[in-house]
Amino acid sequence: MKNINSTKKELTLKQREELLRVLNARFEKNINRHKGLKWAKVQAKLESNTEKLWSLNEMERTGGEPDVVGYDKKTGEYIFYDCSAESPKDRRSFCYDREALESRKEFKPKDSAMDMAAAMGIELLTEEQYRELQKLGDFDTKTSSWVITPAEIRKLGGALFCDRRYDHVFVYHNGAESYYAGRAFRGSLRV
Repeated sequence: MKNINSTKKELTLKQREELLRVLNARFEKNINRHKGLKWAKVQAKLESNTEKLWSLNEMERTGGEPDVVGYDKKTGEYIFYDCSAESPKDRRSFCYDREALESRKEFKPKDSAMDMAAAMGIELLTEEQYRELQKLGDFDTKTSSWVITPAEIRKLGGALFCDRRYDHVFVYHNGAESYYAGRAFRGSLRV
């Protein structure tokens, strides 16, 4: 799903229809992720919020396979996470944030996870959200994903990432400037 209007953060009618079709099919196929929620209500919310729809399209375009994973009764927002089996393929090989990217003297990656997420209008998952996602299926069994890193760790040059191995979720650390072909980031979006 190429987004030709990415600078305007707006989708064409055809792009909106195609994205809604894909999201609806994924929603219906994975009912266990959002028991008790109805697609018609989700779709109505999406259709009234075109900028969030643009962000979901960016999640889809980069391989995230976004899906509804919850509903916040206090705010009335639906919560989407990237639900691709492995870390989103078009978001791999990025360091953690802008500071890490600028600290590299050579072999700089194309971008940082935090910068790309901000440009997409989404947020990286926290460790807690990552663990919630893993209750819905087995994700990142061959790859890993950067997660929001506490300030005290980041201040010392580190960043956190998670994966699933041996039927358990693990949290690890790396230098924030590191990047790997098997590591990306998963995002969340509230609509």
